[in-house]
Amino acid sequence: MTGDRDEDLDLAVRLLAGTPTHEGRDPLMLRHWASTAEEFGSRMAPDPGPVRVVEQDGGLAAGLLARYRSRPPVVEIYVDTVDRAERLIAERDWRHWYPEGSVRAAALAHEQAHAWLHHAHVRAEFKRALGHTALRLGRRRLYAHVAGADELAAHAYARAACGLGRSPLLLTEALAAAVSCESEK
Repeated sequence: MTGDRDEDLDLAVRLLAGTPTHEGRDPLMLRHWASTAEEFGSRMAPDPGPVRVVEQDGGLAAGLLARYRSRPPVVEIYVDTVDRAERLIAERDWRHWYPEGSVRAAALAHEQAHAWLHHAHVRAEFKRALGHTALRLGRRRLYAHVAGADELAAHAYARAACGLGRSPLLLTEALAAAVSCESEK
């Protein structure tokens, strides 16, 4: 099981490394941020406030599984992408990591985490945990946003909340590759 967590952390580091604002960053710093984001996400306890869920098609073409919109609070679930992800899990024999129906549940949990990260006190705590300093005046620090870290925290929350064997990030990456190959044919 530790190997899976290490592989998930490697995926998270690659996601950060591929983010344009992180070009040339120290790989150890990226690993620290990825690890911190995953730990923060796995410990989150979002307020399960009412959020309207809307199911629709068009996610495969747009490259979306789900999306959170804050005004008004709504989660859009793209059923065509959920269906393709479920088929991919079966094709890759990944059911032991992602049980039947877990794609939709993980997508909802992921977007719930994004909604929670929108709260100022949560965002401030997350920035403090990451420790990326934008400005320092004596003992005072202004912590900066780390691009991509919120995505890692949301994936970690979804994994923990849904009891998945692997991070949804693995599935997201595999799904993007599969859809890309299918569209090239």
